[in-house]
Amino acid sequence: MDAGAAAVRSSRNRCLLFLLIAFSTLPLSAHVGGKDIFEQLQAGPYKLYITIRPPIVIPGVAAIEVRTIGTPVEGIDATPVPITGEASKHPPTSETLVRSKADPNFYTATIWLMAQGSWEVKLRVHGSGGQNTVAVPVPASAITTLKMQRGVASLLTTLGAFLVAGLAGIVGASVRESRLAPDAIPTPTLRSRAALATVLSLGLIGLLLWRADLWWNVEAAAASMKLYRPLTMQPVLRGDSLQLKVGAPVNGGPAQSNRDFIPDHGKMMHLYAIREPQMDAVFHLHPTLVGSEFDLQLPKMPSGRYTLYGDVVHANGFPETLVTRLDVPADLPGMPLAADDAEGEPAALSQGLLGNRYRLPDGYTMVWDAAPSLVANTAYSLHFRLLDPNGADPTDMQLYLGMTGHAAFVKADDTAFAHVHPDGSAAMASMMLANGDSGTSMAGMNMPGMEPVSNAVDFPYGFPSAGRYRVFVQMKHGATVETGVFDTNVR
Repeated sequence: MDAGAAAVRSSRNRCLLFLLIAFSTLPLSAHVGGKDIFEQLQAGPYKLYITIRPPIVIPGVAAIEVRTIGTPVEGIDATPVPITGEASKHPPTSETLVRSKADPNFYTATIWLMAQGSWEVKLRVHGSGGQNTVAVPVPASAITTLKMQRGVASLLTTLGAFLVAGLAGIVGASVRESRLAPDAIPTPTLRSRAALATVLSLGLIGLLLWRADLWWNVEAAAASMKLYRPLTMQPVLRGDSLQLKVGAPVNGGPAQSNRDFIPDHGKMMHLYAIREPQMDAVFHLHPTLVGSEFDLQLPKMPSGRYTLYGDVVHANGFPETLVTRLDVPADLPGMPLAADDAEGEPAALSQGLLGNRYRLPDGYTMVWDAAPSLVANTAYSLHFRLLDPNGADPTDMQLYLGMTGHAAFVKADDTAFAHVHPDGSAAMASMMLANGDSGTSMAGMNMPGMEPVSNAVDFPYGFPSAGRYRVFVQMKHGATVETGVFDTNVR
């Protein structure tokens, strides 16, 4: 190989190594900073509280936890399959969930997710109420590469050194003694040749290992290029007209399409705009889609820098949260707030924790019946209620975007965001695709003959890490969408 070719190859190796390092930590597929899925679903007579913890590498193992309430359950089976594509027609053998000996209503299992993309976990529940099936969508994406544990690395290094020394010793012994008659003693010349052969074999083995290390680094860097990269969202503001241009990831590599979005409970994007760093202004807005661009006439907003979180769903059911920042000027004209949009202006984070009762501008009150102590990576059903100015249950409750409520959980340092529905953290469009668009378990959807809307709502969620969180909850009465705001410290 000439010097020029060697230089090109060396440069490529360094480039790929740089990419391996640069992409070792990446955002998650949806719900920034948290990958776990929390759902509360009705499978016939069985009420299930489901937690699925997807792997951070693919192929990888996902953990499933199911708590049952009500009608006794005898067993649960789980089957992972892609939501769309040919593989969805060929499910693997189901995995039986193991019932806890300490809690007969708690089941666990682990399942393999073999490829990146939009998966569903079909849960088949059988018991005294018969057999029923429900599916939970699971976005599977490799978000990092794992390092070898230090203990394993030390063990393998020791064994490798032993093998290298043994191989060199075998070469030296073969040169020194392979041609000797039985019981003959090697001559000084043979011993010298054996020593030289040993040294040369060590050099050759070292060269081979060096080349293997180069190959491994190139392959590892190439594999890192397959890690999940979210689409980019570039804001362009002209007056009060906002365009959000969705494009390919900044660093290239595989990504979802920016032209295959589908509605999620009637909206192409659910956009939360939160003023930073105090989180003292929040807007829940719904841009319209034109090609690969989302357009929106902004309402009147306090000036400042906002973080924009845009939830979208792709045609295969894969959800993404697109994140960008927008500077809103003081002279923004602003349009009237649309009927399906919501806003709130709570006290700044620096003014201390908000309590569990939030007084709304029109005299209504929203209450959070919070757990006394919240712990990270633990599934909760978080209960909120809306009360009228007299402290009574409102008589004019309405569904908000087809549900009893919406919630956004945002960590104070911007490292976690989740838009959660009463059924759970999975996108409604993904849920409907996973369940064959049948509306299975869509308890919050507006249907003929539906009972009056409750003034209480539960959100299944688990905080992904310790720290301070601000929670924004929207509920609707009459024509008014209320935004309650709460704070909590999670240990």
